[in-house]
Amino acid sequence: MPLVRRPSGAAEPKATEPADAGAALSSPDPEVRWSAARSLGTDPSAIGVLGRALDAETDPRVREALATALMRIGGDAAGVLLPHLRSEDAALRTLVIEALQSMPEAVLPSMPDLLADPDPDVRLLSAELARGMPFEEGSTLIADALAGEQHPNVAAAMIEVLAEIGTADAVDALQIARRRFANEAFLPFAVDIALKRLARSPE
Repeated sequence: MPLVRRPSGAAEPKATEPADAGAALSSPDPEVRWSAARSLGTDPSAIGVLGRALDAETDPRVREALATALMRIGGDAAGVLLPHLRSEDAALRTLVIEALQSMPEAVLPSMPDLLADPDPDVRLLSAELARGMPFEEGSTLIADALAGEQHPNVAAAMIEVLAEIGTADAVDALQIARRRFANEAFLPFAVDIALKRLARSPE
């Protein structure tokens, strides 16, 4: 679903000076905050203020506008989105994943650390980010992580991603996972599906 859903008939936000928009992000009126977030989506200098606003925002519609503004800016904006992968708020995590998937080049340097994070939830969510990356880079990152992954749920997520974007270089990691999780009822089957898909993929 699109990150921002503007109500039917709502006017486009008026052009606002960055300093004014930054102040407006602290307004008690969520409509004012929404408009301010929308107006800052082309201003790289607003990354910091947008990130701080996202940290504090509780209104779902304003959150969407903030995440979309950061997504439109791209690049360094990934740095203020990535910490929210640790959020306990599932809706916020979903927004952040959607935004980060649109900026694969900005996220790529952080992927090895994310996939090795001590928190299995962060590793699982990070596997999802690989779906939007070039196949060879995404496959290599996930295969390398899968080869050492010990958590069955995280491994399952990685195997699913490799079934979609994996290359021939992922075969060894998949076979390692199959042996490691041989007693997990669903994982050997998932590996077999991934291996069959890779076997059918063109070189």
